[in-house]
Amino acid sequence: MTLLDRYIAKQYLMNIVALFVILFCFIMTIDISVNLDRFIELADNFSHQQGGSGSLIRKAAITVFLILDLWWPRLIELTNYMLGLVMVGAMGFTFTQMVRHRELVAVLAGGISLHRVARPIMLVAVGLTLLQALSQEFVVPNLSDRLTRDHGEAGRRKLDADIVPLVADNQGRLWYAKSFDADVGSLHDVYIWQRDEQGLATIRIRAEEARWTTGVWVLYGVQAWVAGTNQQLADPPTRIKTEMDPTALKMKRFAGYQQNLSWRQISQMLENEDVGQSMLRDGLERVRFGRVSSMLTNLLSLMISLPFYLTRVPKNMMIQSLKGAPVAIVALLGAALGVAAVIPGLPAAIAVFIPVMVLTPVAIASLTAMET
Repeated sequence: MTLLDRYIAKQYLMNIVALFVILFCFIMTIDISVNLDRFIELADNFSHQQGGSGSLIRKAAITVFLILDLWWPRLIELTNYMLGLVMVGAMGFTFTQMVRHRELVAVLAGGISLHRVARPIMLVAVGLTLLQALSQEFVVPNLSDRLTRDHGEAGRRKLDADIVPLVADNQGRLWYAKSFDADVGSLHDVYIWQRDEQGLATIRIRAEEARWTTGVWVLYGVQAWVAGTNQQLADPPTRIKTEMDPTALKMKRFAGYQQNLSWRQISQMLENEDVGQSMLRDGLERVRFGRVSSMLTNLLSLMISLPFYLTRVPKNMMIQSLKGAPVAIVALLGAALGVAAVIPGLPAAIAVFIPVMVLTPVAIASLTAMET
């Protein structure tokens, strides 16, 4: 990279870091101020459980620890979500600074085109997008259990649930459990209802425990009855094959859990034949390919916004920002809505790329029309 490339890339990275710090501080400050009483109450419980003195300093230290324990995984996830918006904002600040100091005038006077000035910005953006992909594939899945916690569960390491509410699998069975150990992959005090094509229960199964082993739930202490009667089956089922594995139960039980799965984990779930005919498959496909679409739309939105800030002559950058910011926000929000929207008759793997198809010609037209 030339000296100019390094200078612009350094300024751009510094602005990105500054924007992330400001956003994180703003978000955390609001959240902590709203939920501080819950953190203090949880710190009191931790202090009593550990048999501590319960001093003010000790409680304050535990409170700070609980806040950091809850928020550092969330900040990693938030970085992935906010990267596109921050890249556009940091680009605007970078070129606004260069326009204010007449650095773009000097660049043009040296015979360097504005397209060339945009190169380090795009290289940094592509590098950050690759880091986002690596984070989504290797970092976030390892933090998925911590990302499902709420404020009253800070400090917790084990992902479990008091109950598994009634959930249906592809074979029409209804599942219910009073306890779910997601880390081990076991259900306790399990009830299963097998149903006919009309949805009426035919067999009621109860097991003391169910463990996920080699693609099936193995039932222990199992009993079965004909539904609606006291007639007990002599040979109750002890192994049940279903697509409702521990990961699927986590997705059913904890909102947004599937967003934290890696490409490899989603692909493994889609290889299950039982998932093939379920609504779960469409959601997994949308999450998997939606990430690729979101990364591409982040780059395209950045390209669309560049001409508002790369100008041949100094302009009022406040006015330029008022013109460019709505365009970038509409592009990013439209892309996010396009990825999440369900289009009847169109496979999810194709539907999520509609924002990319729309923004690509706009980005090309925007860059080619830039005066330089």
